[in-house]
Amino acid sequence: MKYYCIGIKGSGMATLACLLSDLGYEVSGYDDVKDFKFTEKGLDQRGIKIYYDNSKEIDENTIITASKAFSEDHKEIKRITDLGYKITPYNEIIGDLTNRFRTVSVTGTHGKTTTSSMISHIVNNTLGCNYFIGDGRGHANKDNDLFVIESDEFNKHFLAYHPSISVCTNIELEHTECYDGLEDIINTFSTFLNKSKELNVVCGDNPNIRKINFSNKVIYYGFNEDNEYVVKNVEVKEDGTHFDIYKENELLTSIMVPVYGTHMALNATAAFIVCTYLGIDKDTIKELFSEFKNAERRFQEEIVGDSVIIDDYAHHPTELKVTLEAAKAKYKDKDIIGIFKPNTYSRTKDFYKDFATAMDISDYAYVTEIDCNREKAEDYPGVSSKLILDNTRNGKLLDENDISDLLTHKGNVFVFMSCASISHLKEKLEESLKN
Repeated sequence: MKYYCIGIKGSGMATLACLLSDLGYEVSGYDDVKDFKFTEKGLDQRGIKIYYDNSKEIDENTIITASKAFSEDHKEIKRITDLGYKITPYNEIIGDLTNRFRTVSVTGTHGKTTTSSMISHIVNNTLGCNYFIGDGRGHANKDNDLFVIESDEFNKHFLAYHPSISVCTNIELEHTECYDGLEDIINTFSTFLNKSKELNVVCGDNPNIRKINFSNKVIYYGFNEDNEYVVKNVEVKEDGTHFDIYKENELLTSIMVPVYGTHMALNATAAFIVCTYLGIDKDTIKELFSEFKNAERRFQEEIVGDSVIIDDYAHHPTELKVTLEAAKAKYKDKDIIGIFKPNTYSRTKDFYKDFATAMDISDYAYVTEIDCNREKAEDYPGVSSKLILDNTRNGKLLDENDISDLLTHKGNVFVFMSCASISHLKEKLEESLKN
């Protein structure tokens, strides 16, 4: 069996391609974006060919799947359908994989990638596991029993999955282009979490999670005392985030994880609970936490002379907020320069005031024009990055062809944030700072 993945550089599709290749299938794909994306690393390692034109020959033994970012009138989608082939939704293919293994699904509006990375890091170094991380990393061996998967709520994709154990980090309003408001989102998460065969591990601090009526076993964690597992004494230091985990007022363990922000203590606590449930002892978990390396484009730091460049996938106001707060906590003696590339007109329309509030955490805020490949600007009249900038304290529009404004902040901390392609801006800045 062969697989052809349209939109193969997308984070989810790239990960799926890697898993299918590891399981012994022949995999190739198509993408519009010729620029290098961080998701290509795993594809390159496996020799998965990427096509940028319609030259890929398709035969009847090929299963074709496509990203939702590609509309029905896209040239490659049209070519495939004109040839008479069916396109299988990619979440259905993933759903079939989750049914083959004992699956740990990690979901939530934010924190999915880091939490699933933590769990897979610990489990893979002890029990062994397959994993699907939304930063383009995936690995599979058909002999493994466990499968750790980041489970995305976009377009209700995760309802096709079959979890044994589920983690939910939080629930907030997001993906307003495919959900009918917050109640619809909560109900969808409720449907998903109640599918878990063994256990749910959920953040009890989140009021929307507390609205769910669980019909299966649930463990609550968080900072608040009404949780079964309580996180206390969080400190963000130069080497990472330090915190204690209590259960029924008893100290279970003290942990250091080399990532930054109080939210990281919550992510790590969810991972700790899952790993102890799987039978891994807490001292081993603690040791493996100290060796953890975060996912691609999650607070990735590079030192260039006396400047610091941070690259993060943040694209929701809450994610911008915690990323900028973590940068401020770590680099107290430097200015924080926030650079944000909005993705989708619908998200900008619904959250522009919240984006502005988050960007005001930085000392200087820069916002590019909106980048979107699945929505049309004409469908959102009046929606532009100006909506965000007009509500910021110290915001400025950044021309993607001119980074001279950024260079005036040399010697400080530059935080690049987007789920869209922003690497070219970061690379321009790095080159200019080096020279």
